[in-house]
Amino acid sequence: MHTPLPAPVPSPHNLAEDGYAVIIGCAFIAMGLMLLKQANLVTGGMAGIALLLSYVVHYPPATLFLLINIPFFLFAGKAMGLAFGVKTLFANLAIMAMGLMMPWLIELARISPLFAALFGGSIIGFGILAIARHGAGVGGLGVVALILQKQRGWNAGRTQMAGDALILLSSLPVLSLERFGLSILSAAAINAVLIVNHRPGRYVGY
Repeated sequence: MHTPLPAPVPSPHNLAEDGYAVIIGCAFIAMGLMLLKQANLVTGGMAGIALLLSYVVHYPPATLFLLINIPFFLFAGKAMGLAFGVKTLFANLAIMAMGLMMPWLIELARISPLFAALFGGSIIGFGILAIARHGAGVGGLGVVALILQKQRGWNAGRTQMAGDALILLSSLPVLSLERFGLSILSAAAINAVLIVNHRPGRYVGY
């Protein structure tokens, strides 16, 4: 009989690894927001609320993303620790800065709404995942979902999906039925990434 291999010992990320991963995750989220905004779509989470508000008040969704997350920074720090709260604040500032820079870096003449929903939603999901794996969140429902996963073992993707349903329903007065359906698809793409990849015990490198 083969001797079972010992369980891998978690090796915490260093500060440089955390910073690099958070920056990449923020870039993914900023890019996803730009694609969804270009296609006049909404999605779930704080990204969805920011996009929805941007169609009403005409501010960049990345700026609104930061503003609506302000109450959650203190909550995140209190519930998950000061380091988590500081990293979450840094991530939101980076998302806003990158979101404001995106129109200067990339100009989109046309984008398929279906592609924007699937690809934009997916890269937002991977951005959230990268940030979460390195001890931070993006605020709002994401922070609540991560806290519930840590404290009660609830799957972060499924928890966020319930909140997403309420956000998407609130977009019905603003979006056409076609855009509403594609917005649901974008939220499903985000949550599919988290459900598949962000399970308790799956990743030991933190």
